[in-house]
Amino acid sequence: MIYGIGTDICDIRRIQASLARHGERFAEKILSEVELTTWQMRSQRWPERGVRYLATRFSAKEAFSKAIGLGMRMPMTWRSCEIGKLPSGQPTIVLHGELKIWFDAKGLSAHVTVTDETDYAASFCVVEYSDKNRL
Repeated sequence: MIYGIGTDICDIRRIQASLARHGERFAEKILSEVELTTWQMRSQRWPERGVRYLATRFSAKEAFSKAIGLGMRMPMTWRSCEIGKLPSGQPTIVLHGELKIWFDAKGLSAHVTVTDETDYAASFCVVEYSDKNRL
């Protein structure tokens, strides 16, 4: 059974402007430690790719926050929600701290997809009950 659905579209130019204005502090606010390392490596090799990476993570976290019905309020925080990837390359939600405890206590699981094209990054997230006994 579906718990919630969230979607988000993000203007990549807005993310680029925030990076220009606030520097790495902006990325540090949005990304987990693992994501930050990936962002730094991508940004060094190809700055545009780094901006796109940050935009897709921003968008996916927004979509997830909508799907769980909290928006950006506790226990949901930018850094407690990580967008990882499976060996196949499929994006996956990895949660940390209080958000993970809250999410697991509700018996939820999440599915996320991300995409980017020229000026926009978009994400879609479905959160469902993973334990049929919770219905």
